[in-house]
Amino acid sequence: MSYYTFFRGICRFLLAACFRWRVIGSENIPKTGAVILCCNHIGNIDPPLLGSGIERQVRFMAKEELFHVPVLSFLLKKFGAFPVKRGAGDRSAIRTTLKILEDGEILGIFPEGTRSKTGELGRGQSGTAMFALKSQAQVVPVAIIGPWRFLKPITIIYGKPIDMTALREKKVDSESLREATELIMQHIKELIDAHQAK
Repeated sequence: MSYYTFFRGICRFLLAACFRWRVIGSENIPKTGAVILCCNHIGNIDPPLLGSGIERQVRFMAKEELFHVPVLSFLLKKFGAFPVKRGAGDRSAIRTTLKILEDGEILGIFPEGTRSKTGELGRGQSGTAMFALKSQAQVVPVAIIGPWRFLKPITIIYGKPIDMTALREKKVDSESLREATELIMQHIKELIDAHQAK
């Protein structure tokens, strides 16, 4: 058993015991090949939730400062996380991300770039769109429906892959990045709205 599988099992147990979690749409995750999971961000526990709902391993960016803490750094690396310098164009993190996708792995990312303080979906940043357009990864919208409160239900919904074909035929520039960002955020919003309308 890998470290990732072990920790994922612990996360699943805690999510079931403490938050009565519910997973919808995990069948939408491609069985093989590169995937970018694009998810809204409402709490610090979002990354393990995002990875716990599916069987394939998910890789994550984590702020560089966390890797300066010895035990935490060890755990993050075993869980497949890699460091990124926030607030700057971290070329090393960009290269690592593109290599992960080139190798056919899954990347979990939060396009808003930071947690929403209100729980409402915020504006997407262009970084996620850049990875989507510069790779051939399947882009899957994901919605976390909270809030995170002890013994209150938390739901994660994996949507169907977004068709990025038309945008990938364009030159990667500010306009195509804007269009791709809006498309991704719209799909996340549709998952949230559809669930709340039930």
